[in-house]
Amino acid sequence: MAGSKLGKKLTYQCLEPDYRAIPPPKAHSFYYCRKIAMPSVKMYTTAVCPFCVRAKQILQSKGVAHIEEVRVDLLPDERVKMMEITGRRSVPQIFIGDTHVGGCDDLMALDSQGGLMPLLQA
Repeated sequence: MAGSKLGKKLTYQCLEPDYRAIPPPKAHSFYYCRKIAMPSVKMYTTAVCPFCVRAKQILQSKGVAHIEEVRVDLLPDERVKMMEITGRRSVPQIFIGDTHVGGCDDLMALDSQGGLMPLLQA
């Protein structure tokens, strides 16, 4: 993730291969990876937060390699900043690029509606 394009980090997204579409890169490979530009992902979180853990799992399963975590339990000023920006007190609060996604339930709803991947690839 050395470079960036238009404020997006270059990362690798690994997917299960579709052998009907492409030949396997190696006979023993189970995944293929491609370099893609993804917007930055920022998550306001706390130490003990099962919804934060679940949100991170969802994002990582979609190929997000780096999540900037802001621990609002350790940095009270960041919680105040988060509340000013989002109007919410609960965590997680997730941003993809400049877009405020919301919390874990909002992230799951966005994913089920098919809106998460386009946002990550924007």
